Amino acid sequence: MTKRVLEGKSGDWAADKTVPKKRLITRRRVLIGSGALVASGALAFGGYVFYGSRQRFSRKAEHTIRDHRVAMTATVPQMVIARGPDPAINVRAALKRMGGMGRFVSRDDVVVIKPNIGWDATPVQAANTQPAVVAEVARACLELKPKRVIVCDCPVAESRKSFELSGILKAALEVGAEVIPPEDSSFYTVKISERLGTWDILAPFVEATKLINVPVAKHHSLSGVVAGMKNWIGVTTKLRMLFHNDIHRSIAELAALMRPTLTVMDATRVIMAKGPRGGNLDDVKPIKTVAVGTDPVALDTWANSLFDIPTDKLPESISIAQSLGVGQMDFKALSPVEITTG
Repeated sequence: MTKRVLEGKSGDWAADKTVPKKRLITRRRVLIGSGALVASGALAFGGYVFYGSRQRFSRKAEHTIRDHRVAMTATVPQMVIARGPDPAINVRAALKRMGGMGRFVSRDDVVVIKPNIGWDATPVQAANTQPAVVAEVARACLELKPKRVIVCDCPVAESRKSFELSGILKAALEVGAEVIPPEDSSFYTVKISERLGTWDILAPFVEATKLINVPVAKHHSLSGVVAGMKNWIGVTTKLRMLFHNDIHRSIAELAALMRPTLTVMDATRVIMAKGPRGGNLDDVKPIKTVAVGTDPVALDTWANSLFDIPTDKLPESISIAQSLGVGQMDFKALSPVEITTG
């Protein structure tokens, strides 16, 4: 058991150097103090937090990651693009047009939602997935009463700051989801590909029966555009620079490994230049759009279209992923349904 003190407002952590600073509050932790229990989403309180941490170890036996995709019928679209000022309403409308979350999630499922929480930045800076988008995806899953709904990611920046400043920690807890940061997760040994070899993958991504990718579309100085497939780099704590040796093939091979149930692409606010961290609001464009689909490659192509990148200039990761059978490049061939929510 470990004790931590929280003081004052959200994010104002006690300066006791004997207490590790990287712990986050998740749904299952209990506040002891004045006889109170932590309410979902409560981040500002006095007292002590006691919790049992998960063991951090790599399971040496090699594991595989299941195929999380579900069969689609011709009666529902494979891709829906929703435009409007409210990101939660956009998500809700797009999911409804896709046939509802019930087409993808059942009571027996352990659902893992993978947003982009790469940076210690606020929602207005657009470096991370908008918290309203993550919360609405989680809410739609929770309405179906699956076994668990987990939000998980491994940030580039310090995870405590990233989960809090992004607004995703609070938003996910408020709707009733669990939040598992990397320091609270165990790991499984998984072979990504022949080239990349075997890596330690955060346990939720291996244990999930359904996997929903919720990336943010934005500029990236190395790969051109960050979208859904690159978001999978956050499934491991291993040094990200190791992926940068042939970054486009690494992105495609990760996408071939993960095979999500659904991709919910956040283009509410988009960093159009000087990403991925950004910081200058002059580089952020309010596109006010969410795209939902079952084809990860098509969704990445769509994200690139937001930057007016021609087909012959698309990142190589997209064509490699298509060659690996992850999906198809031509998102227009899927006849995406476009809706306006207000």
